[in-house]
Amino acid sequence: MEPLKKHHGIVYPLNRSNVDTDQIIPKQFLKRIERTGFGQFLFYNWRFNDDGSLKENFSLNDPKYKDASILVGGENFGCGSSREHAPWAIQDYGFKVVIAPSFADIFYNNCFKNGILPIQLPNSAVEKLMKKADEETYGLSVDLEKQVVYGREMEVNFDIQQYHKEMLLNGWDEIAVTLTHEDKIDQYENNTKGVKTLGIS
Repeated sequence: MEPLKKHHGIVYPLNRSNVDTDQIIPKQFLKRIERTGFGQFLFYNWRFNDDGSLKENFSLNDPKYKDASILVGGENFGCGSSREHAPWAIQDYGFKVVIAPSFADIFYNNCFKNGILPIQLPNSAVEKLMKKADEETYGLSVDLEKQVVYGREMEVNFDIQQYHKEMLLNGWDEIAVTLTHEDKIDQYENNTKGVKTLGIS
């Protein structure tokens, strides 16, 4: 994964609560075996008509959000089934940061495993972000090292577990985190081989 230390991007406001993983990526698109290619199906049932044409009344289809890379959602974002395809679709579409008042636990943890920064902010801050992003093309900056989100007329701190923070700052997935202890792993394996050689169980 690519390290994520600071990010500046356009905000897309999805003013809906309880957005579940089937709404993020419908089940009929889960047949791919790669992690890539899911972005085109993000929010498919909301974005497209039955004939495949774009729905004019869905906000993400507005040209002003074409280059958005920060998604702001409502309460309990990412609820429903535990499909990892949901963060795959969000990332593949181009979003690097997801902000909401609360997240479903499994979705929240899956974001870190796939290089996405999920940020939990108070309702008042989320509502302010959505209002600004709805009224204009609104740019927002995220500084993970300082744990602060800031934009025009806005600055707010956020909490994050140190383990998750280090994963994103270094671009580590769980395998990479394990390999940071490679010396100890090698030492354990060598000691284990010696025990087996002596015939000790």
